[in-house]
Amino acid sequence: MQKTRNNYIDSKSSLAVFKISDLISRYLRFNINNNQDLIILCIGTDRSTGDSLGPLVGYKLAPHIKYFDKVFLYGTLDKPVHAKNLEDTIKKIHTLHLKPFILAIDASLGNLDKIGYINIREGPLRPGLGVNKSLPAVGNISITGVVNVGGMLEYMVLQNTRLSLVMDMADIIYKSIHKSLLTLYDYRYRRIF
Repeated sequence: MQKTRNNYIDSKSSLAVFKISDLISRYLRFNINNNQDLIILCIGTDRSTGDSLGPLVGYKLAPHIKYFDKVFLYGTLDKPVHAKNLEDTIKKIHTLHLKPFILAIDASLGNLDKIGYINIREGPLRPGLGVNKSLPAVGNISITGVVNVGGMLEYMVLQNTRLSLVMDMADIIYKSIHKSLLTLYDYRYRRIF
């Protein structure tokens, strides 16, 4: 099995939106079938600053997604997808969407030198891994934002993560996804790939 490549991009870079949207566009163009639904699954909770990255991205995307054909959003601040409802949400997605193509987004913990970096790669992410939870892997493409350092006291670390960092990263991810959708859809918001 070929190991998927990590693409760490500094969210503070002036080119972050362009680099991430380019990767998303490339991954979608070469991997999604035209009759598949694109599912944007934003994982996390609004009850922990560090774990709110996914719901914040969903909140920012929600007003725009409805205009794109065959694109569906799960996980917002109002209706978060978190550890307690993730499995049910995945079952719902597979019930409502035939062979869905899932773009999964979640916060992560990492090395000190990677805080503030966004990683995009082909393949699933493992939600809850940083806090030792056993949850199902999900996603054909995954985007993770390194919000703080991992290693010990993960719950405390997530609770004490700076909101400004999470908000800035959510904004970069939202803009990147939106830009890639605008690139891949015509003026009627129908797929052109």
